[in-house]
Amino acid sequence: MNLTFNNRVALVTGAGRGIGKSIAELLAKSGVTVICVSKSAESCGAVASGIVAAGGKAKALAVDVADGAAVKVASEQLLAEFGNIDILVNNAGITKDGLLFRMSEDDWNNVMATNLTSCFHFTKLIGRPMTQKRWGRIVNITSVVGLMGNAGQANYCAAKAGMIGFTKAIAKEFAARNVTCNAVAPGFIKTDMTASLPPEAGEKLHGVIPLKRLGEASDIANMTAYLCSEEAGYITGQVFTVDGGMVM
Repeated sequence: MNLTFNNRVALVTGAGRGIGKSIAELLAKSGVTVICVSKSAESCGAVASGIVAAGGKAKALAVDVADGAAVKVASEQLLAEFGNIDILVNNAGITKDGLLFRMSEDDWNNVMATNLTSCFHFTKLIGRPMTQKRWGRIVNITSVVGLMGNAGQANYCAAKAGMIGFTKAIAKEFAARNVTCNAVAPGFIKTDMTASLPPEAGEKLHGVIPLKRLGEASDIANMTAYLCSEEAGYITGQVFTVDGGMVM
């Protein structure tokens, strides 16, 4: 199915690598102008340059999504430049794993600020013009561990579960203004993080995934792109697990 976007403008956080990069590239291929956000100017710049080289439209924006004041300044500048941002993909995330008794308060706060509080800031700032224009798509990239938990990731699981609750609340608040808000919950996806796993850990993962393989970043991008399209206008407040059947 060819998805319809009508020359929309999208902002994708965490677009410098992995899932965010794949989402940004797929949206750009569909004719969307993509603002690639990352803490690293080098990484988001490389993604934006690649999109432009491939014939797409993109802008790189280096900003620490955990810094609310910096997000406010960046969002105001973007809205002044583009007039409106139609699509928001909250994808930025970090891990600071450790068992609860060994987890520092900084490790808790950093993960919550980057993974969850950033959604609050971007959605509040970018979402208001969407509601005024009466069209918008918000997709929050959460995780299956936000549904099932995972030992050693209390901070990450709490943040990802929080994103799901946030998604449902915003979906109800914005629905009357024709702005949808959904969540995509990836399972184990081939990224830099999973690439560093030892072979025995990879085999163990395959054992709990009915499809017996890790997913690709493109699997998440495909679902996200659909939820951002015109065709998904009657879907809101939902959580889509893309996990090879693991949570099932």
